[in-house]
Amino acid sequence: MRTPAPTTVADLTEAVLRGAHGPDPAALHAVGAFWVRQSTQFPGTDTKYRNYYLVLRAESAFGGCCLERDQLDSAIAEELSGRSLAELLRDPRTPVRIAALDAYLALAYPHREQAQARAQLLPHGTPLERAKARDAAIAGLLDIRPGMRVGLIGVVNPLVEAIRARGGVCLPCDFNLKHTADGTEVVADMELVLAQADMVIATGMTLSNGSFDRIVEVARERGTGLVVYAQTGSAIVPRFLGHGVSAVSAEPFPFSQFSADPTPIHLYRADGLDAREAA
Repeated sequence: MRTPAPTTVADLTEAVLRGAHGPDPAALHAVGAFWVRQSTQFPGTDTKYRNYYLVLRAESAFGGCCLERDQLDSAIAEELSGRSLAELLRDPRTPVRIAALDAYLALAYPHREQAQARAQLLPHGTPLERAKARDAAIAGLLDIRPGMRVGLIGVVNPLVEAIRARGGVCLPCDFNLKHTADGTEVVADMELVLAQADMVIATGMTLSNGSFDRIVEVARERGTGLVVYAQTGSAIVPRFLGHGVSAVSAEPFPFSQFSADPTPIHLYRADGLDAREAA
């Protein structure tokens, strides 16, 4: 029997705990746990991106969650290894649950085996070259018509440029930025953006701050196109494909900024077409 599509992340987590998506999570363990602090600032810019990650390894898969600076202490990495994924899926701390769910679903639904996913290798190169290639791939998932209002929840400046290049009106939203690179004001209240947007582009970090469910709910109610670029929850977001999420750029760990060698991203679309046939 086919597993019903989840409505919320909590629904998906409960289904995993019931065994509806594959192996018993109580039998799987986080063999490795990592807490990573990283920043990026490209030459000639004054924007510094600060990222904090919790990463769990279970068997052959990794689960990742980007979080706010003070959301978890770095000692978490020493605490979590050895615990079962079932235990971590019940942890009171949201980033721990997200990383565990991501690791579990990466095992249950490997990107390379999903018919709706098209793998694309980011090229060997500098951080800027690889970031541009990644953002161009994400922009390729967008179906923006001139004059369309596009909410960008989690600001990445090349995506601001991509929206405008396609004739869209960018509505940027972010907790940590006040202005985009071109000076556009960034709002902190996503409800203002969701109320106006004809399409929404969101980062997977919405999973770790708890806003993902609300964004998907609005997308379903209003029929708003929702594209998610996911390092956080790269295996979680595709479970919502066609049920609030229109397309996903899924980037599992190790993330592009941690390597100069070719690494894959997996592009999903909810149009029913096998992405490998469309490539």
